[in-house]
Amino acid sequence: MANDVQSPSEQQNLTTLVTGILNDAQELFRQQLNLARVEMKEDFRKTKQAAVPLAVGLWLAVLGSILLSVTLVLLLALTGLPQVACFAIVGVVIFLVGGGLIYAGKKKFDSFNPLPDQTAEALKENLEWIAKPK
Repeated sequence: MANDVQSPSEQQNLTTLVTGILNDAQELFRQQLNLARVEMKEDFRKTKQAAVPLAVGLWLAVLGSILLSVTLVLLLALTGLPQVACFAIVGVVIFLVGGGLIYAGKKKFDSFNPLPDQTAEALKENLEWIAKPK
């Protein structure tokens, strides 16, 4: 029993060790937050890059449908086709071009994950460790 009592220098060493561990954990947590912030900025930049062709594709599909469809229908009507067939042909062509642009934008979105998975998981593990050390 008498051997269980720690000397002041042993208690000080233990206190210094625990303080060092807590300081290191705090520093690691800060670094992971900074990494998450950087990853989120990078993912936001990629999201903007993917959104631009998608938005432009949608806008062009709508604008093209409105402005050119009547003109193209009238040009096709000059060939002797019924107006219904002319409207159908023009509508399908515009729809396919717009759909192709939408597909390209979606494919760009699917090429990356906008959320920083690895950093978020590491932060979660550190928070669990700090809250309930084993």
